[in-house]
Amino acid sequence: MRHRSLLYAAVSAAALWAGAATAQTAAGSGSGEVNVEELVVTGTRVVGRSRLDTLVPVDVIGAEAISRQGASTELAQALANLTPALDFPRPAITDGTDHVRPATLRGLAPDQTLVLVNGMRGHVSALVAVNGSIGRGSTAFDLNTIPTVTVDRVEVLRDGASAQYGADAIAGVMNIRLREAASGGGATLNYGIFDTSVRTSRGKRDAHDGLTESVAAWQGFGLGDGGFLTVSGEYVNRHPTNRSNYVDAVALPLYNSTRIIGRYGDPKVESYSVFANAGLPLNDTWSVYGFAGYQHRDTNAAATARAYNNANNVPSVYPGGFLPQIETEIKDLTVQGGVKGEAAGWKVDLSANYGKNELNYTVVNSINASYGAASQRTFRAGSLEYTQWIVDLNLSRTFDVGLVEPLNVAGGLEYRDEGFKIGAGEPASYTVGPDPTKAGVSQGFPGFRPANVVDVSRHNYAVYADVEGKLTDKLGFDIAARYEDYSDFGGKGTGKIALRYDFNDAFALRGAVSTGFKAPALQQQYFTYTSTNNVLVGSTFQLIEVGTFPVSSAVARALGAKPLEPETSVNYSLGAVYRAGAFELTVDAYQIELENRIVLSENLPNTNTPAATTAAINALLAPFGVSAARFFINGVDTTTKGVDVVARYHFDLGDSRLDLTGAANFNDTEVTKTPALPTLSALPQPAFLFDRGNRLTYEEGTPERKLVFGADWTRNNVAISTKVTDYDSVLVPNNNAAFDYSTGRAVLVDLEGRYTFPMGVTVALGANNILDEYPRFTPSANSGATGSIGFPGFSPFGFNGRFVYGRLSYKW
Repeated sequence: MRHRSLLYAAVSAAALWAGAATAQTAAGSGSGEVNVEELVVTGTRVVGRSRLDTLVPVDVIGAEAISRQGASTELAQALANLTPALDFPRPAITDGTDHVRPATLRGLAPDQTLVLVNGMRGHVSALVAVNGSIGRGSTAFDLNTIPTVTVDRVEVLRDGASAQYGADAIAGVMNIRLREAASGGGATLNYGIFDTSVRTSRGKRDAHDGLTESVAAWQGFGLGDGGFLTVSGEYVNRHPTNRSNYVDAVALPLYNSTRIIGRYGDPKVESYSVFANAGLPLNDTWSVYGFAGYQHRDTNAAATARAYNNANNVPSVYPGGFLPQIETEIKDLTVQGGVKGEAAGWKVDLSANYGKNELNYTVVNSINASYGAASQRTFRAGSLEYTQWIVDLNLSRTFDVGLVEPLNVAGGLEYRDEGFKIGAGEPASYTVGPDPTKAGVSQGFPGFRPANVVDVSRHNYAVYADVEGKLTDKLGFDIAARYEDYSDFGGKGTGKIALRYDFNDAFALRGAVSTGFKAPALQQQYFTYTSTNNVLVGSTFQLIEVGTFPVSSAVARALGAKPLEPETSVNYSLGAVYRAGAFELTVDAYQIELENRIVLSENLPNTNTPAATTAAINALLAPFGVSAARFFINGVDTTTKGVDVVARYHFDLGDSRLDLTGAANFNDTEVTKTPALPTLSALPQPAFLFDRGNRLTYEEGTPERKLVFGADWTRNNVAISTKVTDYDSVLVPNNNAAFDYSTGRAVLVDLEGRYTFPMGVTVALGANNILDEYPRFTPSANSGATGSIGFPGFSPFGFNGRFVYGRLSYKW
């Protein structure tokens, strides 16, 4: 019934939207909120296919629209603002996930969306999210490694595409197209700050933090005869935000009730990025191309605050308690080069790509309590590294086989090599000192131990074929198939068929059926670590040491782990396209059936683990000095159903223009199967490998509805943009239902005004979340005595409040 209600609501919304647009109150596009380039290259291999002529839904978001999303300079946030199916929550106190935040498409895992850069698979982050955030257990592409200044447009394919682009394209594909300019340039200065009133469960306060400063520029150069070289760079300095709660002065009487000892919010970030994109014709048919990019990002985020009476505090060093902070140095490098042209009637594209992502951890303002007052305060805690090599050969050719237009036939080969490393921290970050009754780790983020060190790799080969054409002048089709063979788990084949029927120039139906898969990541197979987690134990939240064990370990096998297998999916979609003059409307319904999903197990034992099973697990963990264990497993099946609606309309008002945009995503996920249980005792056992909290995170942790309405008015040198976003409430679940709470529905309003002076300088002033909306605050029982957690990290729009900014830009 819930699924049917969801679809009925979406169809009703689409009908109301279409009627409103016909009455000139719906949405349109132009130079404003969604800057659309008509021709697309994602989801089709036919040259010249327009955005509204594709067989599957593709959104195109241009550089101008991305640049008008405030002054945060985060590509992921800009795309989430503009694409209702995409969400970008802002977790805090989740170790590395604070520094590499995940984005989700259609409510699925972050690593179930494939990201391409200039049409080639991008490399994922070295990080695997292992703590309590949306995307727990995933390892995904870090969108914020791509500076917004280097982007020409982003094409978002909202459909399963593993048969076309390979593993991981279950929810869809995002293709980031870089600037291509042989002349001209531009520069932008951003300045902004959060100016907000904060209300937590224990009081109110005003906050002025998160100061953001950035400078970005790009320049196009002519290269040889008809070539281009576009160079861009960006520097960002973003200060942290803090939305922690006040301390509980009853539980911690040495603090007063207006004391804040935690830091819960966005991390401090300082980064610089440099990119170059180039192309050069060699003759009339052949050309070379390539790009290179590098980002260096330093971040600082807080862990859970330690009160003065914490068991692992050293009062002589920190008499008032302390706030451990986790710093990361993130280095991201990508280099691509290729040659394309024609040979024997075939279009040929041969390319190679190298990518590397590295995270180095440092813990500051911390202590290894087992060393007492002699402990150091700063610890090098180890590193993660992921590398990827790709060689691609793509061929395409049209054949006249008697259809209404030539048949486009494409095929190709791909070789990919991946590597993953864990580097140990310095001994003081994980060794036990003279006092064995105290924790022998760097508080906040224990260092990687020598036993955690891994250096693994794998490779795979892929072959694909894609045939696209028209059976009649109204009926188009696309058939694709792909086979990949991995060195660690074997081969997997996928297929796709898509159809489109144009009844006339105004109305068309389109649909697709496809299979897909996601390969188990090296990080998921081999990641091993001991971390400090804030875990519900009985009726209180406590800090405990939790070990993450690889699936090959004896502990994981005893608890039910098996070698990881690929996730598999079947995607169904059915949509309609309508356009009449300045109005356009697309409605696309989808169903994604996922089997054997890879998830991170519960912390074992936990509140719902039977006593006999708890005793058996504790006996297994005793030699490792941890209170709980977790590991990656297959075995979760889900069904996701939803509808995407996009409507646009523009008015020409004589000497001015008004562009209106409306879009919506309705999405629902249901867990239909959970992993089988190991036999650890003769007693009946609840589903402790994938318990209530994890199940409800999948089903209710992302919005079931997100609506975006935008308007952009321009007159000569003046422009005003506004956007209203309606976020559905999401649930923040626990294994104990008494600690559940929801974020509440919220409506955010953004407003920006711009003026362009005759010399080409544009000044913009604006505010994101101008009404200063927040999710519901975290209840005091969940916030803990230290008040470290003030708001839900599951909130789809964050919890920072109103952001005011100014922007100065110049184009030449």
